[in-house]
Amino acid sequence: MRAVTVLALCLAAGVPVGAILGLLGAIYGSAVLFALALAYLMMRSITVGLIVLAGIICLLPFAAVPIDIGFSPTFLDLALALVFFVWISRLVTHKEGEFIAPVPTGAILVFMGLALVSFIAGLSHSPLTANVVRHFVEILLSVAVFWLVTNTLRRAQDVRLVTLALILAGFAAAAIGIVLYVLPETLAIRVLSALRVVRYPSGPEVLRYVEDDPSLPLRAISTSVDPNILGGMLIFVTTLTAAQVLAPQPILKRGWLILMLVTMVTCMVLTFSRGSFAGLVVALVLLSALRYPKMLWYILAGIVVLLVLPPSRAYVEHFIEGVQGQDLATQMRFGEYKDALILISRYPWFGVGFAGTPDIDTYLGVSNVYLLIAEEMGVIGLSAFLVAMGSFLHGFFARLALWRRRPDLEPIVLGAGLAVVGALIGGILDHYLFNLNFPHAAALLWFVVGLGAAGMRLIGLEPRPAP
Repeated sequence: MRAVTVLALCLAAGVPVGAILGLLGAIYGSAVLFALALAYLMMRSITVGLIVLAGIICLLPFAAVPIDIGFSPTFLDLALALVFFVWISRLVTHKEGEFIAPVPTGAILVFMGLALVSFIAGLSHSPLTANVVRHFVEILLSVAVFWLVTNTLRRAQDVRLVTLALILAGFAAAAIGIVLYVLPETLAIRVLSALRVVRYPSGPEVLRYVEDDPSLPLRAISTSVDPNILGGMLIFVTTLTAAQVLAPQPILKRGWLILMLVTMVTCMVLTFSRGSFAGLVVALVLLSALRYPKMLWYILAGIVVLLVLPPSRAYVEHFIEGVQGQDLATQMRFGEYKDALILISRYPWFGVGFAGTPDIDTYLGVSNVYLLIAEEMGVIGLSAFLVAMGSFLHGFFARLALWRRRPDLEPIVLGAGLAVVGALIGGILDHYLFNLNFPHAAALLWFVVGLGAAGMRLIGLEPRPAP
């Protein structure tokens, strides 16, 4: 009987695995088996789901399943759907405990409601397509990641584990970006084009240059397709890592964290993303001023090295040209700002929606997240977004002394709060934080906001020490 049972178990496991490998081949079959195993683990643990979500956001943000069902679902779509399904199922079956609604909850609900109003109102002048609906649902789910994180990370070890996963994924993305940057261009094109199997772009166009001019310096892109999007992601992970480097109880050995931090900063410089670099500098300077004064000397040393080294001369010149408004990219941004203000002045309250504009002489899109939100959702929608961000940051800055009670969680809260500040600064020159084409960037913003809120809640639950 024991032998028969073992044989039956082997057949039960071997037949479907063999069938998948036989029908799809070794590569595709192995990928499907890996995905099924990962999905099983995600259904068993929401923490695993958040770790997978962090990995997809940093490493494969544009990857899609090579199957057409009217559209190709992305890895991000599948991960979000599965994690939300597990979380909602646990809520319905009362396995999750009470619903946690941190301070920005009201403003976030208003913001999402206004987004829905603007989306429906915009259909009066723009056609409704499956692609627009999918992207809009993705952006709403990305905002809702805030509640997913705050309600599932209820223990300090879970917060630390997810933070570690985010840092490691960001380090891997930065390392890939540097490796692809130093490889010969033909080899880098071949490596990036191999991702065509998951619906990534391919061919010589995968490489990006300053002002899209091959005679100008190459820009690091890693697997993020666009260097500005990579720079935006690096703001978050670099700030989280920097907070750990000088923390009394770092999440990893300090030597590894320093290696990761240097890799991330190097990749940030190679992106030539001036807005992201400025946002990162603001975040690190605030981190130094608020908690770790020693870091200011390292920041100054890094800036001096950047100014002195000959290889970084092109970057410094590019940055100065942007500040002076002399280069083509900055001049185009100024033109976008002017056109965006014209559109906002015509539809100031609820915007024009997310699908298009009603006037032939205007267009939807501007390299500024605040003007983009005002275009799509009007001044009222932008105000809701600013109130949500302001509520989170007010709670963060108003109780800075409180975070020191937990040396294990303090660097996570500091890193998350200041990463959001840096990203909001970077959003002045970029639009990825709330753009239907980049839902992973919006998901990362609300993921880190939720991470900070979860850490603040856990610190607040600890009783105050006796006088």
